[in-house]
Amino acid sequence: MTMNSGSKEAILAAAKRAAQTHGYNGLNFRDLAAEVGIKAASIYYYFPSKADLGAAVVRRYWEDTSAELEAIWADSSDPLMCLRRYPKIFRRSLEEGNRLCLGSFMSAEQQDLPDTVKHEVQTFADINVDWLDRIIFAINDVFPNSTGRARAIFAAVSGAQLLARSRADITVFDEIIENYREVGLLK
Repeated sequence: MTMNSGSKEAILAAAKRAAQTHGYNGLNFRDLAAEVGIKAASIYYYFPSKADLGAAVVRRYWEDTSAELEAIWADSSDPLMCLRRYPKIFRRSLEEGNRLCLGSFMSAEQQDLPDTVKHEVQTFADINVDWLDRIIFAINDVFPNSTGRARAIFAAVSGAQLLARSRADITVFDEIIENYREVGLLK
């Protein structure tokens, strides 16, 4: 494979899969190079260090998530429908090889991450909470502490994904999300 934008995209895609399965420690240049079909040294052309690669992977992940959240909002003028669709973003990771949300996985590794990666992981959480806060406010603009509820929803959906992954059973995720709806955390 020659050094081109296709190589960089292939590296990012392989790194995303590795990080969703094994976290930041799963970003092994040799393994990634073998998967992409290039020499390990070639990864350094795009990403001079593991921290640079980790930050780029998480940045791409939150950018893609942000775009998907905005598309959900643009597709529906009904904030309740938006809130109902939100867990599907996390469910998709489970559908793709019982992986975790990249932001959730790396949040658990926070104390071992380089600062540049920590910043990107925090941005992922922030875009989720900010979007949820806007949705909750749109449902009821007098809802007390919508940011607190947004954080609770983000943590609850992330937690449901973690429990489902630990059981390698996506139906666990579905049951938990349905229970959240029944008790009113998710509408």
